[in-house]
Amino acid sequence: MKTVQRISNWSYYLVLLPIAILIAGWQGWSWWSWASSPPAAATSSSSEGETAVQIQIPPGTGAQQIGKDLEAAGIIRSAQAWKLWTYWLLMQNRDGEYKAGTYKLSPTKPLPAIADKIWTGEVMQLSFTIPEGWSLQQMATYFESLGYFKAEDFIAAASQIPRQEFPWLPPDIPHLEGYLYPDTYQLPSDRISAPQIIQQMLKRFEQVALPLYQQAQGKTQLSFTQWVTLASLVEKEAAVAAERPLIAGVFTARLQRGMKMESDPTVEYGLGIKQTADRPLTFAQVKIPSPYNTYLNPGLPPTPIAAPGVESLKATLNPESTDYLFFVARYDGTHVFSKTLAEHQAATVAIRRQRQSQQ
Repeated sequence: MKTVQRISNWSYYLVLLPIAILIAGWQGWSWWSWASSPPAAATSSSSEGETAVQIQIPPGTGAQQIGKDLEAAGIIRSAQAWKLWTYWLLMQNRDGEYKAGTYKLSPTKPLPAIADKIWTGEVMQLSFTIPEGWSLQQMATYFESLGYFKAEDFIAAASQIPRQEFPWLPPDIPHLEGYLYPDTYQLPSDRISAPQIIQQMLKRFEQVALPLYQQAQGKTQLSFTQWVTLASLVEKEAAVAAERPLIAGVFTARLQRGMKMESDPTVEYGLGIKQTADRPLTFAQVKIPSPYNTYLNPGLPPTPIAAPGVESLKATLNPESTDYLFFVARYDGTHVFSKTLAEHQAATVAIRRQRQSQQ
């Protein structure tokens, strides 16, 4: 009788055990479905772009800490679920690990999708634009304003000449002024450093600008350094695109005749100042000695003074043939061109009087 009772009890347990397993499994699955799904606040938003959150994962951050940071930022529901998913990834012998960097993550995505993005290192792309005619100092100030790095770090990096990687760079240049191509760039957030940015800008110069000179070899008398330097003067002087070839023609004619360039931007570069319509260069400033003062020194300045764009580079290789030897800026971006010094001085006086009458 006891044996029969014992068997009956075991039968009872055997019936309940699968039910208990099913209940536990269902509860576990329900919890995982809840924990790995997007946070409730995120699901009510209409689009991923509207809910994207930027988060930075510093180098050396552990997987558990990443989960806690994501939960605190409202990107995932549960750091514990993150921990379990990390174990699952490791059990699958998946190569790699969570990678440091700045990420743009959407709380509307489930936890596995967010984890995969960080595991594969799909970091946020950062965009920056360098306008034509900017100097190294302007670039440095800009990058610091974006929070990428300090201005002095960029200047220091631009003083290192990576000739081994870019053998076309001229010998004996003190810095990379003129050779960092002005353009819009996108870089992964984990590569935003002064050397990485400089490398990208040199590569773009190599792709866009260098072939222009290579194709013109035998047709131009300018050395590579002279070409980029003269193009930087054209870039700084030409506010109106249509005038670039003519300005390049005037500078070329002056070079051929042994005349001084007498370019205001070279004086500004040497003094580290910027003239404006209300504050033009003074005669005293023009007389201050500097290697870059083309009013005092013959020929081109020792280095480029800015980053020339492709149109200025092209114009310098194909300058307009002209008898003009002088030009002076109006206050609308255009210039008055003259053949003689007397004509140039008269034009300068007339423009200044016009400015004074307008004021």
